[in-house]
Amino acid sequence: MEPDLLAQAAGSPFSGRARRHYAAAVNGGVINLLEPIGLSKLHSDLYLDLLATPRSMPVDIATRLDQPIGRIRKALQGLLDAGLASRLVGTRSRYVAAPPEVAIDALVARRSKELEQLRLHAHELAVRARTAVPPSEPSELIQLVEGVEAVSHHLARLQHGAREEVLIVDCPPYIYGRPMANAEEIQALRRGVKYRAIYDATALARTGHLDDMLDCVNEGEQARSLPEIRMKMIIADCSLALVPLSFSAAETGTRLLVRPSPLLDALVHSFEALWVKATPIGSVLPTDGVGLTEQDRRLLSMLAAGLKDRAIARALGVTERTVGRRTHELMVQLQATTRFQAGLQAVRRGWL
Repeated sequence: MEPDLLAQAAGSPFSGRARRHYAAAVNGGVINLLEPIGLSKLHSDLYLDLLATPRSMPVDIATRLDQPIGRIRKALQGLLDAGLASRLVGTRSRYVAAPPEVAIDALVARRSKELEQLRLHAHELAVRARTAVPPSEPSELIQLVEGVEAVSHHLARLQHGAREEVLIVDCPPYIYGRPMANAEEIQALRRGVKYRAIYDATALARTGHLDDMLDCVNEGEQARSLPEIRMKMIIADCSLALVPLSFSAAETGTRLLVRPSPLLDALVHSFEALWVKATPIGSVLPTDGVGLTEQDRRLLSMLAAGLKDRAIARALGVTERTVGRRTHELMVQLQATTRFQAGLQAVRRGWL
């Protein structure tokens, strides 16, 4: 065992100048290398000292680090348990540091697995907590969330906690006065959460909103639109919803957090009813060699969303005449006599 460990130490990058560098770092107390993996500053100092001075005995280490021998022995055991050090066979206890490029990678991988297991256990506990004791008071079914920061926090938390599907109805007014990119949705989509979203067609004409929506569609969101909607809501896993205090009032920065109840069931049914009526929106793919431009792609998406020429022109930064001309050309290409027919043909051809 001892020759192998010595060979590893000799072949490690911690020799010569590197050892002197780490020795100086230890003496200066400026490095806490192992803190990210849950070990103390003493463990870090001890590991660096072993890298700089292999085959050390506890009494020598205690002298160099100016620590009680008992504390050094306990910290050495911690390094042994973590796989960051080894004890050499012999009559006296001598220690060497494991090669960092091997030992630390293995330890990080093990800790990552443990954290993932903890995350799964936390999710199971959360599910049990929600189902163990059914709410007995109306006040427990609905919680009032007041203030822009509190609403934003609950919107993010609701999506971070989603495991299966998030349902969204997006329409004005907005808590920041305009639509905002949904970074939490992109993260959730990438970890496998499904999203279905219904957009108010007039809201998509606002600067940047269509692009943000198409970014989500390209990540996997299923999107549809309606000419005008006011039932603003977000529902996670059909178990938690956030809705405005009123569907008709101006934005107040106040939401209702709705837990499992007949009211939540009604919100889910309302979403499904709107979903059936809404027009699908999607990213546009020229699958038959049409050679669509990026502007054509956005134009078709907005036509499918039900936007009028004026709103499309404003979103594209062109004139209404240009929008009308290109819309007519696309309708001819699709052999459609109405915008609705053009949308159907685009879906059938795989453009949407």
